[in-house]
Formats: sequence, C-alpha cells, structure tokens
Amino acid sequence: MLNMAQFAAKARERNLNIFNVRVLQNGNLVGKLDLTEDIRRLQHSVSKSFTSMAVGLAIDEGKLTLETTLKDVFPEYVSPLKQTPPSMQPGDITLFDLLRMSTGHDSPPFWAEERLALKDKNWVQHYLSLTLDRAPGEKFTYSSGDTIMISAMVQARIGQTVKDYLVPRLFAPLGINNVDWETTPQGITLGCAGLQINTEELSRFGQLLLQQGKWQGQQLIPAAWIDFVTQKQIDNDGNGDWGEGYGCQFWLCSHDAYRADGAHGQFCLVVPDAQAVIAINSMEDNMQGILDTVWEEIWPLL
Repeated sequence: MLNMAQFAAKARERNLNIFNVRVLQNGNLVGKLDLTEDIRRLQHSVSKSFTSMAVGLAIDEGKLTLETTLKDVFPEYVSPLKQTPPSMQPGDITLFDLLRMSTGHDSPPFWAEERLALKDKNWVQHYLSLTLDRAPGEKFTYSSGDTIMISAMVQARIGQTVKDYLVPRLFAPLGINNVDWETTPQGITLGCAGLQINTEELSRFGQLLLQQGKWQGQQLIPAAWIDFVTQKQIDNDGNGDWGEGYGCQFWLCSHDAYRADGAHGQFCLVVPDAQAVIAINSMEDNMQGILDTVWEEIWPLL
C-alpha cells in the first residue's frame, strides 16, 4: 500500500478540505485515505461523464449519431429564430456540439442558480428558444445546459431516463446499487449533476474507464467510445489542469491523464501511463490545489 501520510500532510498544510481518497493501480487498491466516513456524496459535474457513457451505448444501439441534431429529436420545439443567421439556429446543434460543449452560447443556460429560479418547466423548449452568440462548433464554453440536453436526447430516443438506462448496463455490474440521481421538472435525468455515489464506487467507474469499458470479462461500454470521449476534441482556455483541452464530458489533464470532475473537489482521475485511478471526494473550491497535491505526492509513488 502507498504511504498516504505525505499527501495528507500536504493537504492539511494547504487547508484542503479533502474527505476520502482511493488509489487503484493495475486494478488493485494501493492507496486509501479516509478523513471522514466514505458516504455517498453529490458528485456535481462528475455526473456528466456518466451521462457520456449512456450516449455511447445509445450510439452503439443505433439510436443516435454524433451528427443527430436537436431538431431531429425535438422538432415540436424548433421554429427558426427570426433575425438569426442560418448558421446560428439552435435546432441545428448536434450531439457532438453538445458533448464537447461548443454550442455557441456566451452565457451557458441552466447554471444551478438558474435551474432553481426558472419558471419555464419545459427545459428543452426553453433551451431551444435561446439565441446563439456564434455558430456551433467554433469555441468551447463550459455548459451544464448542454449536458441536460444530451440527457434529454438520450431519453427521447431510448424511451428511458439516463439513470434507468444505465442501471442494468453500468451501475448494477459495477455494484453501484440504489442510485440517486436528480431529475428535471420534466422527469429527465439531470445529467450534468445530481448523481450521488461514494469514493469507492467512483473508483470502480474509473477502473472501468481504464479498462476501456470492460468489467469482469464483460464489455459494458464500447472501447472505441471510451477512447473517443477521453481524447481532446476541442481546445479550451484555462490555467493548469483546466487548460489541457476537453473531450466529450471529460477533461484532459497534465501527465497524459484525463478526469471527470465536479464542483468542490470531486475527482475521478485516470492515468493510463501508470495504469492508475485516483478517486477523491472533497468540499473544497481550490480544486487545482488538490490536483497539484496529487501530482506532487501520489503520482511519484505510482
């Protein structure tokens, strides 16, 4: 087992409010830190990476393609916006645009505060009524609203919520039972946030990703999809580990790693070069500080 004492000491020195850490290497638990009980916690935007898995399965079943547009799935909510160029019609946003967050909004819809205050309960219709600031596909702008629309597209084409769709295909095989995942007023799995699991369960998800979708001899998610969504699909502007580019609901990292991450320090880091997974739950806004501490105190031990 890795000696996690130096990591814990550096985290305390930096006043990082980390709760739990799990480190897997070659499929084995090699590091563990519990500064409090490893209970299920809100995973915030880590949820987005789970939603990406549902997309891969739906594409594999022929229900969606990367080129599927919002107007293909929701024609009843699409009417051309007047005074808007043809290249900037929200109905023409593709699933790929949504996945890599290049939909053309300067002010992304459905931030947490807006979700609580929004009076229009038909979020799909509301999203499609918003004007774009540029043509889709040109620029990365982080958007939880994009992931909500991804979840809506999957549900419309599959006939199940993303959560219910993933229960037998992902959650149950990984031993993640009785999953709680928030929904929209229309009964759509929130997708962008709202999933609750613990750190140990999160590490299993990371191991599934590292194994390219295979779990206990069964291919749960197509390997080609894991490869695709965890590679850089668009450049982004940011500092540190937030400037390495974005895949499809995954962030790229330094050290040739990639991650799912959520507000306040939820992380599922996959480091293929070391055949390692690092799962972390926290309540800490200095998220780069957490990653810096991982790279300084855990990475050299792998």
